[in-house]
Amino acid sequence: MPAETLTPERILEATEEVLRRYGPAKATVVDVARALGVSHGSVYRHFGSKAALREAVTDRWLDQSHAELSAVAATKGPAGPRLHAWLAALFASKRRKAGDDPELFATYMVLVGENSTTVDRHVETMIGQLSGIVTEGVDRGEFAPCDAPSTARAIWDATGRFHDPAYAAEWSAPGIDAAFEAVCELVLRGLRP
Repeated sequence: MPAETLTPERILEATEEVLRRYGPAKATVVDVARALGVSHGSVYRHFGSKAALREAVTDRWLDQSHAELSAVAATKGPAGPRLHAWLAALFASKRRKAGDDPELFATYMVLVGENSTTVDRHVETMIGQLSGIVTEGVDRGEFAPCDAPSTARAIWDATGRFHDPAYAAEWSAPGIDAAFEAVCELVLRGLRP
């Protein structure tokens, strides 16, 4: 492929394939360049270092959740069902990522560990979406008055079992869906006036 047709998106797609094939410990920028049929210098023109490339791949992976969840957060209607739908969409997205491509999921766990600022930005985006739902619920009288950002953070923390990758092994266990519903009901009950 000529260097002029090389885009950051193509590089990121190729990087995912290389990471899937070799894992994060063995994957190199040279492997990515080879997969694209370009020199490693061409890859470095888009991403200044291996660390920058790995961070961009991590960002891309986490950003895929943002769009879907943002759409759920922006829907109209009562806040309680929207909050439940948002939490369910988050859980479904995480389970899908862990179950559909376990090798890449494991790779991303390594990359996420390397890029704590990327994870921090992701978490803040997620909490921001939750905060918006909570604010609307308070404004409409569906939820008791509260500090929406603090409440959103508490909801994030309370539901961690269903989105924190540390719990991925539990996401296919019998009874996990019932446990999810029980936690959601507890959270919603706690928000009601």
